[in-house]
Amino acid sequence: MNKVLASAAEAVASIPDGAAIMMGGFGLCGIPENLIAALHARGTRGLTVISNNAGVDDFGIGILLRARQVRKMIATYVGENKEFERQFLTGELEVELVPQGTFAERIRAGGAGIGGFFTPTGFGTLVSEGKETRVIDGKSFVLERPLTADFAFVKGWRGDTAGNVVYRRTARNFNPVMATAAAVTIVEVEHLVEAGEIDPDHVVTPGIFVRHILEGERYEKRIEKRTTRSTR
Repeated sequence: MNKVLASAAEAVASIPDGAAIMMGGFGLCGIPENLIAALHARGTRGLTVISNNAGVDDFGIGILLRARQVRKMIATYVGENKEFERQFLTGELEVELVPQGTFAERIRAGGAGIGGFFTPTGFGTLVSEGKETRVIDGKSFVLERPLTADFAFVKGWRGDTAGNVVYRRTARNFNPVMATAAAVTIVEVEHLVEAGEIDPDHVVTPGIFVRHILEGERYEKRIEKRTTRSTR
């Protein structure tokens, strides 16, 4: 099976309106820039986006929000996007906020085929409303269901033609776990090499999880918040 695609535009060509898509990244670190831009250019609408955050107004998932392509966001932190805030407050955007650890574990559970798990996080708050609760060893827990998606957009550093992927430092973040939890995983990497050129001990996401892989281009790798101080 040939997993290599020529472009991000080819990768998103068959994604339908209304699809649920996991998008890797933490802040603007390790986001699938090319795939997001291609989806924006294609104009696919009614999307459910599952991502740690909503990008910023003019970059990352923010450009999908601004173009009204997103119907629902499932995320943990959304404080850097004014357009997200506006759409949420006006009722234009459906939002499910999930505690970050719970978010990661729900995706991991989805990839592992686990039907749910009990966590103390959120018990007694709005997060637990309508969910099953249980006392275990004297401590209160709330049942959380797994998260899965139709597609996962994953950003890697180095990948091979068989779909094996290596990540670079903190750009790894949610990408590996999302790669396991979608029906179709599409990976964009900075460097695409032939199968066998990556040391097997370095592979984080095995190619068995990857349907398509492509080499991205013109990465901006923006810094979400730049903080500096005088050395004088």
